[in-house]
Amino acid sequence: MIPPTPPGADQDTPVFVISVAAQLAGLHAQTLRSYDRLGLVSPGRSAGGGRRYSARDIAMLQEVQRLSQDHGVNLAGIKRIIDLENQVDALRSRLAELAAELEQARTELAQAQALAEQAAANVHASYRRDLVPLPPGTETALVIWRPSR
Repeated sequence: MIPPTPPGADQDTPVFVISVAAQLAGLHAQTLRSYDRLGLVSPGRSAGGGRRYSARDIAMLQEVQRLSQDHGVNLAGIKRIIDLENQVDALRSRLAELAAELEQARTELAQAQALAEQAAANVHASYRRDLVPLPPGTETALVIWRPSR
């Protein structure tokens, strides 16, 4: 469960010092340091170098603890799970980008086809209507018609 954030902060804003983050996550501060060293949860840093945890980091700490305690997954396995979940998220994001690009290309293609059809219609409209094509092999003769006065 992601804890509430202070006003003006979002889920990724690093605001919680390690002692508060440990309390919110239900873990010992030393456990948070170990998880940071192992790369399981990497908090932001303050200007002085102190760890600052976001609400999302705390939720991740809780998830690491759940996988470890409830499911018996070791920390290396948890690291692999986190890496794979991050990879899936990145692939989903890329898929959404590609779908948007494809939709844009389809829209542009439809516009180009409409312009081509309009250009062809304009060319056909410019044809002289007094010329009539005859089938091949048809005899032709020139007839001059003069209306009577």
